[in-house]
Amino acid sequence: MSYQDVYREENEAAKERFALVMERISQISGQPETDGNTADYFKRTAAYILLTGQVLKLQQDGMIVGRSLEECEDLNRRLYADLQPHADEYGAGYENSYANPAYAVRQLGEGFGGLLSFLYTECLALGAYAFEGRIMDMTILMELYVEIYTCFCDREGTTPEEIRRILYWHFHDYSEIIVTQNIRESIDPQLDFFTGIVMHADLNDPAYLYRYGAYISENERRTAQYLASLPENRIQEMADTFTEGYRIGFEVTNKDITKKKSVSIHYAVGFERVVRKSIENFAKIGLSPIIYRESVSSMTGRGRGKRGCYTTSVNRQFDYDHRNDSAYYLDKAFVERRLEVLRTAYETYKDLAGVFGGPAVQEVFGEEPFAPVNKPQAAHYDEKQQLLNVYYANQAGQITNRYIKGEERSYTIIAYPVPAIETSCEKAGCNAKDSSTFYEEIFDQTVKLNTLDYMLYRRMQQCLIDVLDQAGQVHITGRNGNHTDLTVSIWQLEKPDQQTAFENCVADVNIPVGEVFTSPVLKGTTGVLHVTGVFLHDLFYKDLEIHFTDGMITDYSCANFDDEAENKRYIYENLLMQHETLPLGEFAIGTNTTAYRMARDYQIADRLPILIAEKTGPHFAVGDTCYSHAEDTAVYNPDGKEIMAKENARSMMRREDESEAYFNCHTDITIPYDELDAITALLPDGNKIDVIREGRFVVPGTEELNAPLDQ
Repeated sequence: MSYQDVYREENEAAKERFALVMERISQISGQPETDGNTADYFKRTAAYILLTGQVLKLQQDGMIVGRSLEECEDLNRRLYADLQPHADEYGAGYENSYANPAYAVRQLGEGFGGLLSFLYTECLALGAYAFEGRIMDMTILMELYVEIYTCFCDREGTTPEEIRRILYWHFHDYSEIIVTQNIRESIDPQLDFFTGIVMHADLNDPAYLYRYGAYISENERRTAQYLASLPENRIQEMADTFTEGYRIGFEVTNKDITKKKSVSIHYAVGFERVVRKSIENFAKIGLSPIIYRESVSSMTGRGRGKRGCYTTSVNRQFDYDHRNDSAYYLDKAFVERRLEVLRTAYETYKDLAGVFGGPAVQEVFGEEPFAPVNKPQAAHYDEKQQLLNVYYANQAGQITNRYIKGEERSYTIIAYPVPAIETSCEKAGCNAKDSSTFYEEIFDQTVKLNTLDYMLYRRMQQCLIDVLDQAGQVHITGRNGNHTDLTVSIWQLEKPDQQTAFENCVADVNIPVGEVFTSPVLKGTTGVLHVTGVFLHDLFYKDLEIHFTDGMITDYSCANFDDEAENKRYIYENLLMQHETLPLGEFAIGTNTTAYRMARDYQIADRLPILIAEKTGPHFAVGDTCYSHAEDTAVYNPDGKEIMAKENARSMMRREDESEAYFNCHTDITIPYDELDAITALLPDGNKIDVIREGRFVVPGTEELNAPLDQ
C-alpha cells in the first residue's frame, strides 16, 4: 500500500468540503467583509491560502514533477515570502508579515494580534500539505480560518476570548486525527511520499529539491550540487559509515537487530544521494525506511528542532517567536485528551511500533550562531502550562517506551556541514587553501573525521578508563576565563576486574569517535560548570554558568540579555526544558582532538553541532543519563568488562514511580580544551592522578591525542 492509497479515502471524503471552503476563501481574498486592519489581514492571508490551492492543483494534475528549475524557484519564493528576513520582489518580508507577532500586534492590537498571527502561522502548513496532496488536512485548517473570519464579519463585539475558544476546540476536536497521523508517520514505512523522492527522483536535476514543498535555500542547492560531483565510491563510503554505525549500535548494546523491520531516517534535504545508498544498505539488513516531514504544526513541535526530512530554516527568529504557540490552547483537559489519543494511536499501531528499530540521524551544521530576540508579543507559557508541558513530556515518554521499548531500540547520529559555514571563513579568516572552496574543504575534512581509526581511539580511551575507574571522584577546573570548578562522584566498582564505570565510546551510535563517559553518582557531585560561549539546540549562550549540589542544578545564569530575569527565563525554557531542576546525567571526556584542531584551523568552533563539539573536550549533560529506559540491559566494553554506571538516584526511582525518574531531555555542554585547566582523578585513599593537565592528556598511552593540540 502506497502513500496515495493510505490517504485516498479521506481525500475523497473531503473533496466537497474543500471546494466549498476554497470558494469562500477566494471571496475573502477579493473583498474581505471586515473593517479596518483586519481586512488587510484577511486579504493577505487568504491570498497565501489560494496560492496553496494552486499548488494542490499542480499536484493533482501530476505537474509538480517536470517543472523547470526557474518555475520551481519562483513558486518556492512566493510560498515563503512572508518569512524572509528581508523584503524582496516577492514580498515585504517577516518584519511586515502577520506571521510576526510583533507586527500583528502593532497592526491588530494586543487582543487579536497574537491570536491571528498564530492562526496564520498554522495555515502556513497548507503549502506542505498541498505538495503531498493531503486534501483533508488542508480542508480542516481552511475551515478553521473561515470560522474565525466569519466571527469578524457577522457578529458585533467579537472578543479575543471567543477567538481563543474557537482555536482551543479546533485543536481539542482534531487532536485524535493529528496525533494518530503523527504517530503513524513516524513508524509506518508504507507512507512513502518522501522515500519515493529519494529513490526515484533524478538527483542530477536540482529541480527535485522543490518536490518536498519545503523552503529551499542556497544550502540545499549547493549541497546537492556538491554531492552530485562526488564519485559513487565516496557516496557509498559515507552511506556505509552511517548504516554500519547503526548496526554496531545494536551489537555493542547487546540488542537483537533481527527483531526489527524499520528504521526512521532523518536528513537535510540535499543529501539524497547518501540517503539513497543508505536505504539500500538498510534493506540488506532487513530494515525498511521511514521518512517523514519536519513538523509544520504547533501540535507536533513546529520550530523545536530539525527531525524528519528538513531544510534550512527560512528565518530562525520566526521559529523562535512561535516555539510556544501551543500556549493558545494548552490546558489540563487538552493534555489528558492528547495522552489518551497517544495511547490509542500506539495501541492501534502496536505491531509497527514493536518492529521499529529507532532513528538514524544525519544532522548538519554551519549556520551562523543564532542569538534570538525575546518578543513580549510572542506566545508564552504561564506557570501552569509550564508544569503541564513537563507532565505531558513525562507521561508521553512512558507511553512511547511501552510500545517502542528502550531496551530493544537503538540509533545513530552523524553530521555534515552546509555551505553557510563559508561565512565563518569570510568573517574570521582561516587556514582554508582557497576560500572559494571552503565548504568543500570542510566537507571533506568532516568525512575524514567521521572515519578516524576506530581501534586507535579504543586503545587510547581504555588507558583513560583504567585511571578513571580507580577514582572516587573526578575534579574538573577551567582556565583562560573559564571558572569551572566541579567535582563529579564516580560509581564505585565491587569487582574492578570484571566491571567498569565508563563506556569506551568510539564510532557507533555517535559518530565521529570518541569519548569515554559515565553516569555520575549524584551525591557529592557539586560545584560550578562554566563556558564562555556555547551553542545548544540552535541557540547561543554567552557565559553560561550552572551550579550543582549533590548532582542537581541549584542555580544558573548567562549573559545573553541585560536583564538577569530574562537570562534565567531563557535558560529555564530552552535548556532546563521548563523543569525546576535537572540532574547531571553524564560526565564525559571527549578525545577527538582532530575535530578540535579542525574547528580552530577553520575558525568554525561556534558552528559545530553538539555531536562533534562534545568530542572536543570534557562535556556534561544535564537531564537523563545516556542509558535512559535501558538501565537493566547489560552493556559491555570491548575489553569484556560490564558497564555498571548506567543510572543515578533519580533514574532508580523508576521502580516506584516512573514519572519521577525521567526528565525526557539530555543536553551536552562542552568545555573546549583551550578553556580546560585540569581533570584529576581523586582516589578513595587520598591519592590523585591527573588525566589532563593544562589542557593536555598526561595518561601514558594517550600521548598521540596531544599532537593535534600542539600543532
